[in-house]
Amino acid sequence: MTAPTVEPFVHPALFYRGEKEYLHGTVSFIRDGLKAGEPVAVAVPGPNLAVLKTALGEDAADVQFLDMTEAGRNPGRIIPRVLRAFADAHRETRVRIIGEPIWAGRSSVEYPACVQHEALINPAFQGREVTILCPYDADRLDEQILTDAYATHPVVISGGQERRSPTYAPEHVIAHYNQPLAHTATTEELVFDADGLPGARHFAVEQAARFGLSGIRLEDVALIVAELTTNSVVHGGGSGTVRMWTDDGQVVCEVRDRGHLSDPLAGRRPPARDQQGGRGLLLVHYLADLVRIHTGPDGTAIRCYLNRG
Repeated sequence: MTAPTVEPFVHPALFYRGEKEYLHGTVSFIRDGLKAGEPVAVAVPGPNLAVLKTALGEDAADVQFLDMTEAGRNPGRIIPRVLRAFADAHRETRVRIIGEPIWAGRSSVEYPACVQHEALINPAFQGREVTILCPYDADRLDEQILTDAYATHPVVISGGQERRSPTYAPEHVIAHYNQPLAHTATTEELVFDADGLPGARHFAVEQAARFGLSGIRLEDVALIVAELTTNSVVHGGGSGTVRMWTDDGQVVCEVRDRGHLSDPLAGRRPPARDQQGGRGLLLVHYLADLVRIHTGPDGTAIRCYLNRG
């Protein structure tokens, strides 16, 4: 099953009900790509990964597989580290990818970042010779998620029928889910400026250790806070606030400043090899288990969640 390639970039959503529909939509998509000589990657949650490998048989050897629950744990790293990494490695030919970033079990805290990711795929790959099929479990996902999928995908496949989405509007989704991040009552916080950058980093590491992080996770906190606070000083008005707290077993680090992120793909677009800078927010996405961002004329808040252990 393939979407019509009128445009170089094709981004269909596949609504499936049960394993049979899942395999019907995905296996044919994979085998059509292999027959056409297109490199194929599959990034889906582990249980679906196992089902697909079994169904593909010997063809599985020609496909790159990734467990999306690991590779896409933070939705903000999927475009640069999964989709772009594969497409950029095969620039000489068209590629096709199955990416399933939203599954039953994704939390309400994660979902806004997930749906923004789906919307941002479109500008990230505009003009590229890439087809990305995004499966949605129509039996287990909320109706709002399926409604949003119509807005983030120009083509929708449901019940074996393919049609253009009548409500495709990715820019609206990006704006709609750019929601203010509510303040948490129990936080530790520190105001910083250029002279206070080392102190902000030490503060965050100390709080993270107190909240139960250790080892490499403390190094991650130090790097995240160093990048975000430096960006605040350079691009966010010269100062900001770093806050730390715990939420549902995770350590949360947030940096707020007076800057405005005008590029929705900031941190999700790998910089050119010869580009100076532009890697800070990308690194933050790679290190954190979830990144939520709210930006507007009055300032920006970047909230990073880190799992213990």
